[in-house]
Amino acid sequence: MERFLMRDLEAWRQKRNRKPLLLSGARQVGKTWLMREFGKKSFERTVYINFDKDARLHDLFARTLDPKVIIPAVAAVYATEIDSENTLIIFDEVQEEPRALAALKYFCEEAPEYAIVAAGSFMGIALRKGTTFPVGKLERKELYPLSFREFLYATGQKGMDDILDGADPAVICAMKSFFIEALRSYYAVGGMPEVVQEYLDSRDFRKCRQKQEDLLDFYRQDFAKHAEPSLIPRLYQVWDAIPGQLAKENRKFIYGQIEKGARAKDFEIALQWLKDCGLIHMVHRVKKPGLPLKVYEELSAFKIYMHDIGLLGAMGNLPPEAIIDGNRLFTEFKGALTEQYVLQQFVSDMGIMPAYYSAENSRGELDFLIQRGEDIIPVEVKAEENLKAKSLKAFVDKFGMDKGVRISMADYREQEWLVNLPLYAFMKFI
Repeated sequence: MERFLMRDLEAWRQKRNRKPLLLSGARQVGKTWLMREFGKKSFERTVYINFDKDARLHDLFARTLDPKVIIPAVAAVYATEIDSENTLIIFDEVQEEPRALAALKYFCEEAPEYAIVAAGSFMGIALRKGTTFPVGKLERKELYPLSFREFLYATGQKGMDDILDGADPAVICAMKSFFIEALRSYYAVGGMPEVVQEYLDSRDFRKCRQKQEDLLDFYRQDFAKHAEPSLIPRLYQVWDAIPGQLAKENRKFIYGQIEKGARAKDFEIALQWLKDCGLIHMVHRVKKPGLPLKVYEELSAFKIYMHDIGLLGAMGNLPPEAIIDGNRLFTEFKGALTEQYVLQQFVSDMGIMPAYYSAENSRGELDFLIQRGEDIIPVEVKAEENLKAKSLKAFVDKFGMDKGVRISMADYREQEWLVNLPLYAFMKFI
């Protein structure tokens, strides 16, 4: 299946004096497949080293970080030829061999001609435990679950994505029913590669749900395997609370909803652990749309979203049929699912981590604020063709902004103070 990050990897391969590349992302989002596929497409040979499964190089890295020693030793262990022009070297699960991660500094400084891609699913946790990170000596990329546009590619609908690329509102509107059908399928399937593959093989949403439940079980097993024993119960509590937190009208994360009398200090480490693993996105509140937006974020007020919309539906026990038949979605979770979708496209397709707005002692709230260059763009998300935008209008008037953006099922429409963007195409217009 097509992953857009492959284009970035190819651009990296062409760079002069390139640095080793570190690929991060949650477990099971396709990092290993992407690296190996990159090797097949762009190199004559690939040397794949998985430090979680293969400990044969432990003594080597314990003794040296010198590329001139490491390269011939790896070639000997894996019985292959390694040359800088035609060989891709993959360090997978590199957090399990911290000295291999440290060695990338010396590859950058002394042997930049070698193409090395490293990946790790628990890099954030490893770094917090004190693993040495070669700052400034690596190029970093993040892999997420498939975006909606990648889903179109994977399901044989590249022509639909070509229409989005053209960004012609009239043409997009003419294809509206096809886009809505694809979007609902994406809501149900999500972007986890294993689930998308099941959908391609069977077109059976129930089988896809079983794959999603298997992945959720896999993540829970990861908690028990990789977290400190004292932290594990808190991880389960936070993880299991996410659908309920998003089902509220006000989706701000409330500790007391996890456990009566709970406070931030009881769960902040668990939240950070899940964030470091790439399993959740934290969207922080701002009280004003100032530049840079990051400066105005409040770390104590936030909303939590999953890393994948399909897994959110599975965790909420929302029947796939209810997602496909949009009229049967119950109101609050329908809004939560739509916000999850928009947030995922911001992060994976556009490289934007938004904030949200709410004033103190006020019910008025705006779903997202994003920064594009020197512009702050207020965004309201609607699950259907809702043409009301009271909160957005109030925000635009209060802060004297030129325009606001409403993302909904309605067609592209530009008004004096408002631009309406269709849910399935907003990525091409913001």
